[in-house]
Amino acid sequence: MRTLIVVPTYNERENIAQLIPILLRLPLQPCVLVVDDGSPDGTAEEVERWRERNPERVYLIEREGKLGLGTAYCTAFQWALQRPFEVVVQMDADFSHDPADVPRLVAALEDADVVIGSRYINGVNVVNWPMGRLLLSWLANRYTRLITGMPLADATSGFKAFRATALRRIRWEAVRSNGYAFQIEVNYRLWRAGCRLKEVPIVFVDRRSGASKMSRRIVYEAAWRVWQLRFSTLLGNEQRYYADP
Repeated sequence: MRTLIVVPTYNERENIAQLIPILLRLPLQPCVLVVDDGSPDGTAEEVERWRERNPERVYLIEREGKLGLGTAYCTAFQWALQRPFEVVVQMDADFSHDPADVPRLVAALEDADVVIGSRYINGVNVVNWPMGRLLLSWLANRYTRLITGMPLADATSGFKAFRATALRRIRWEAVRSNGYAFQIEVNYRLWRAGCRLKEVPIVFVDRRSGASKMSRRIVYEAAWRVWQLRFSTLLGNEQRYYADP
């Protein structure tokens, strides 16, 4: 299956320089799309160098300013759906997601529409996180499952593989979440659209280098978004998020 790996970036020059060649060597022979939010550290310039060497497999979308993770993925998904990709993978640039796990996630799409690289499906598989952040993440996922009813242990994971047919079910211009809330909303919308969601275990390792993008605003957004998702279903006003059959 023709596969596209989407990597959003902001000040990830050092990491992206190492990640792109690793992804290009995967047996899937995927293409790579980097969506950069105007990184002042030269991330886009580094991607452009790889694009010049591999014009058929490396792509770059440059955006002006830090517009957020959610809008980066929405832009990338719409870009991908205009091209003949059958599978789209999303992952972080900082090596917290192991590139070697990409083929495993894609293979799991054989009997699923969305595959989630899960930190919590088999216990807790997180390395180098402070206990406070780990506890916050684990509790946030328990909270999300309780409120939304989604059968997921890790609804906030950013490591996922999608069938393009699943992505076509969503109106991406209507999705406004960012950060953790974006991951939750995408899972919820696809679940409500009838997609088959599957979790496969991964080991999450905190970033190799660079600064974390976590903030209190991201946490607060996720906390209230789960209620908004639930009420949109109860009130029957969620249809605007779904594409026509």
